[in-house]
Amino acid sequence: MGWMQDETGLEKNAANYVPLTPLSHLIRAAQHFPDRTAIVNTINIRLDVDTIAYILGHGEAKVVLVDTAFIELAEAALARMEGETPLVVEVCDPGSGLTASGRHPEYEDFITNGDPEFEWHLPEDEWESLALNYTSGTTGRPKGVVYSHRGAYLHTMGLSLDWGLSRDTVYLSIVPMFHCNNWVHTWSIPAVGGKMICCRDITPKAIYDAIADEGVTHFGGAPIVLNMILNAPDTDRREFDHLVKVYTAGAPPPAAILAGIEPLGFQVTQAYGLTETYGHVVTCEWRDEWADLPDEERFRRKARTGISQVMMDHVTVMDEEMRQVPMDSATVGEIMARGNVVMKGYLKNPEATAQAFEGGYFHTGDIAYQHPDGYIKITDRSKDIIISGGENVSSVEVESALMHQEIRAAQTILRQGSLRLHPPSRLFRPRLADFRRALWRGVAGYIRALQCWPPPDAVLRCVRCPKLFHPCS
Repeated sequence: MGWMQDETGLEKNAANYVPLTPLSHLIRAAQHFPDRTAIVNTINIRLDVDTIAYILGHGEAKVVLVDTAFIELAEAALARMEGETPLVVEVCDPGSGLTASGRHPEYEDFITNGDPEFEWHLPEDEWESLALNYTSGTTGRPKGVVYSHRGAYLHTMGLSLDWGLSRDTVYLSIVPMFHCNNWVHTWSIPAVGGKMICCRDITPKAIYDAIADEGVTHFGGAPIVLNMILNAPDTDRREFDHLVKVYTAGAPPPAAILAGIEPLGFQVTQAYGLTETYGHVVTCEWRDEWADLPDEERFRRKARTGISQVMMDHVTVMDEEMRQVPMDSATVGEIMARGNVVMKGYLKNPEATAQAFEGGYFHTGDIAYQHPDGYIKITDRSKDIIISGGENVSSVEVESALMHQEIRAAQTILRQGSLRLHPPSRLFRPRLADFRRALWRGVAGYIRALQCWPPPDAVLRCVRCPKLFHPCS
């Protein structure tokens, strides 16, 4: 299928077949948009020293660019490594009060001492490896996820189409590079000649200032970022007269957050993906017929996980026998993904790679159901499903139900008992000073609305818990 009867003289050659790579976006940007070219550097500052040391050794790092703010963390990790350690190049920021330690070569000097005539070596094969990203490692050592040039390139094309990127795009970088290379956004913006804005500290004030002063049109971030914006004090808020498009991923955003942030001038689209899929590959595409729905139902639909993006071949929900589940808004299965923006595999772990790709699909480990229109709705990670009194309870559903105008954040936590797992407690952070009023006026009614929750022996706890999540998590 798709071949001419006579293909003589129609072979691939250097003129008609060039390996796809997002590095070509950077070359084009440097040539045609020299005033918009910059280097973005970030490091996962929240990993423990031992894990950082493991990643540097497992990935066989040769050079590490380290912000001065995290130089001691890097040095501690290097001290834990066995064998050869990578060269540390320090990236100082005097403008922010971060002067070089003097213990390592500085980035600017390192670049200045390079060969100005050096030409980039682009890949000969688009299946060559481009990037290495590590999973969270919540149940063991993190796995090294390998990206290809082809996959990253096609992701940038799909993102540009789905998100409407153009030369007028002004992108605020919030998602860290260690999260799927900024969800591949950092390669997409140069492709269209857009402008990228970076902030050292992600705060509500910094976000509002970037929107008002720099004209930010797009950014991505976890729901906690939306929560920050929604609950920002009046002193941090700024007026702006344009629409800001937002992709949110990393956790399902409660409908209450979507309802609260839209009137502020933000058009939020939920996105879903994993490290293994170069970031998001599913988005909750807006449908015009939703516009006339009552607000509560409209925001409930916007909180769906969504449908596959243009760069994917197929994303759906299957049962344990890898059969399509009924699209009845009830039958659950595992989200399966197939397409050109699925990882090459796990570095030095062929067994895990084979298991992840069993049956010709990538097994995400995420539990979901599908609506009759094909839209996916994630319910939980398979390892996070709560079994209580014979009932399967979704922690995501519990947390979403708790989210109310008087509740900023909620988290479901299992309490380990001596013989069994007790029903989970729900920890939440009321906005109001009066905890009891927030509890009984807001939360209790929402919990009662859940058909199977809480079980008779469940314990509802209202506590003053600290801020648990970094906005870039």
